[in-house]
Formats: sequence, structure tokens, C-alpha cells
Amino acid sequence: MNRISDQELLDIQKQFPSALSYLTSIFIINREYGKVGNSRLASRLKVSKPAANQAMGRLKKLGYAEQAPYESIRLTSEGLRFAESVLIRHYLIEHLLISKLDYPWEKSDDEAQRLQASLSEDFTKYLYEYFGHPRTCPHGNPFPGALGEEELINAERVSKAPMLTDLVLIRITEEGEARDGLLPFCHKMDLYPGKKLQVNARDDQNITVIMDDKEIRIPLEIAGFLCYRPLGD
Repeated sequence: MNRISDQELLDIQKQFPSALSYLTSIFIINREYGKVGNSRLASRLKVSKPAANQAMGRLKKLGYAEQAPYESIRLTSEGLRFAESVLIRHYLIEHLLISKLDYPWEKSDDEAQRLQASLSEDFTKYLYEYFGHPRTCPHGNPFPGALGEEELINAERVSKAPMLTDLVLIRITEEGEARDGLLPFCHKMDLYPGKKLQVNARDDQNITVIMDDKEIRIPLEIAGFLCYRPLGD
């Protein structure tokens, strides 16, 4: 498990308070799409493109990121170390909130975002051992370097699932988690990782699935952030 000391976390936040949010977002976007543009980064963080450009200048100056003109953003080895470590903290906090504190599943991502930089190195290690070296967060996103990480990241989206085929929901993408209203919708409809479903209708705006003997309409703009594997794989 990647480790960042408590002092290193304090230091980077003194250097640039928003650095950890930017580094983890760059990591997540690159893992999902293979490249990171300034516009997509700004959209994910809900800031203006000029603000994202300014932040990138600070990250480059501090040695955490690189970007040639008109090229994709890349994390340096040091930036990657911080991004992976903070994301692990984030996922462990989600596990703690949901499984031990009975905190709402659909709210845990936001709360973990607020707490991730405050988790000590010792407590991070303790939680990782306590939860039995988890491979994914409660929403199905893989821990950096976990077994099966590539398979989960490359899983097909429910929006493109074949008709009348038995599927298992395995992941709600990080980008999906960040979209307003998506996790509450999934919670309301019981769309959790591990749920079995089958697509039985599709139109220009929605797909209809059968799950637990119920018919559920999912907007395509949401289904595009839900990942599945065929049942039996």
C-alpha cells in the first residue's frame, strides 16, 4: 500500500491547499480515459478553465505534474505517490462510514472528500488491515494497484449493454459519483455493485432493466456511468 507521511500531507496542503484534489482528479481521469485535458479537469472539479490552468502552473512548479503545450496532463512520480495515497484514504473512509457508522452510501463520497487529507498514516494502515485489504471502494472503484483494477476500469457501461442478457453491476465510475444526483438515484433504485439485472428495453433517453423482479427505468446519462460484467464471467 502506498504511504505518505502525516508531515508530507501537512506540507503539501501548506504549499497549495487544493493540490490533493487536483492530483487525485488527474489520477482518476487518466485511469479512466488514458489522458487528461484541462477542460475535463476543470469540469470534474467544478472550477473555471482559467482556474484549472492556474492550478496546473502551481503543480508543475512544485514538481507534482507535467504538461507540454497542447498535451495531456501527466503526474510526476511524486504527484502519483500523493494521488494514490490520498485515494486509498478516501476509499477506506467510505468503508468506515458505511459499514461501521451506518452512514448513507450515497453521501459517503462527499464526506470522504472532506476527510481524506486528515487521515493519519497509522490509521490508514490500521483501516486497510481491519477491512481485510479491500480491492474496491463501496461504489466498486478499484484501489490503485489492486488485483483486477484494469478489468474494472475497462468494464462496459450499462448504457451499451446487450438486450436480454443477464448482467452484474460492478462499478459506479468516479466521474459518475461526482455528478449531482447520481448516487442518490442509484440508492433510491437499489443500483449497488453486485446487483443482477437484465436490459429489456431501450429508447433515445432511457434504458429499462429488470432487477429483483422489478422494472426500473434508468436515464442513459446515468447508465453511462454504471459498469457491468456478464453474469457468469
